[in-house]
Formats: sequence, C-alpha cells, structure tokens
Amino acid sequence: MNFLAHVYLSGNNTPLALGNLIADRVKGNAFEAFPKTIQKGIIFHRKIDYFTDHHPYFKACVSKLFPIYRHYSRVIVDMYFDHYLATNWEQYHSQPLCEFSSEFYDKIRGYFNILPDNIQKFLTALIRYNWFEAYSSIQGLQLILLQMEKRTQFTSKLGASTQELINNYTYFNSHFTDFMQEVILFSRNEIQTL
Repeated sequence: MNFLAHVYLSGNNTPLALGNLIADRVKGNAFEAFPKTIQKGIIFHRKIDYFTDHHPYFKACVSKLFPIYRHYSRVIVDMYFDHYLATNWEQYHSQPLCEFSSEFYDKIRGYFNILPDNIQKFLTALIRYNWFEAYSSIQGLQLILLQMEKRTQFTSKLGASTQELINNYTYFNSHFTDFMQEVILFSRNEIQTL
C-alpha cells in the first residue's frame, strides 16, 4: 500500500494518518521522538506493510512484475494499488477524493512545525503535486513513478511500469479489490489495539 491507502486506512484520525503517511521516512526507533498519536500511526504503518507483504494477492502481483522490475516490483504494486483506490474512491469513501485530499492537506499543514525538515519537504511535494488525486490517472501515476525513478540508486524503470499496468489492468484490479476487503478488516481491528 502506498500513501493514499495508508491515509485512508487510518480513518478520521489525523495524527494517526500523518504517522502512517510519514512512516517510511522514520527509521528504527526514531519514531519515539514524535508525539504519541503520531507514533501510533508509524507503528500502524509497519503493521499494514507486514500484512501486505505477506498477503497472497499482493505477493502474486509482485511475482508477475518480478522478472522485469526485480526488487522494485513491490514498490510498483504499492503504486498500482493506490491507483485503483483513487480510481474507485467512491466505492470506499463517501467524500469525493478532491475534497478528502484538500481537507487532509490542510490538516497536516498544522503539524509542520513539529516535523523534521526532510519530512516537511516530502509533505510539501505531496501537497504541491497533489499526489492523492494524481494517482487516479495512469498519466498522473506515471509522473509520480518518474519522479521516484530519479531518486533510485539503481536502474529501476519505474516510469515504464505503467505499461504493465495497462497490459494487465483487470488482473491487478481484481487482486487489489480482493486484497482491499481484507486489509480494511485488518486495519479496523488493529486500530482498536493501538
């Protein structure tokens, strides 16, 4: 799951969603420097990632891409799944994606003063380029993947991976839909224990 899915799975709890959103940029025990509510979001993110990485639907999608994209396959499937969530947003949320995104961006701006510079820069880019809504089109997804490709250490071909999405659109969509039902239930249960 990528940024939009992690925020969506956090429900209406902004600090939890913020921690869930920034978790990949917080290594090891560094999460302890954040307020408790954001810490819970970081821990929640790690639990979602573990669930996702070990789930058969997700693993099948990664295996399909692995011959071409090797260890970047997991990242690509995360992005594909955010694309499907954005495209089918009305099936998962009562609020239109444009309103949800705008309101969430406004809420997290209020936390910038307690966040490290690198996380502020990440969130500024996410807001400026409106990644949540950009995921909804293949062109928008490709632009984000191209931006990510520029930052990869090795040749990743992330930008080109939208061709596999186009060629296997129904396959990935079916796996996403089945997976989402299960990760939503998992997330609801996990939130109760945080």
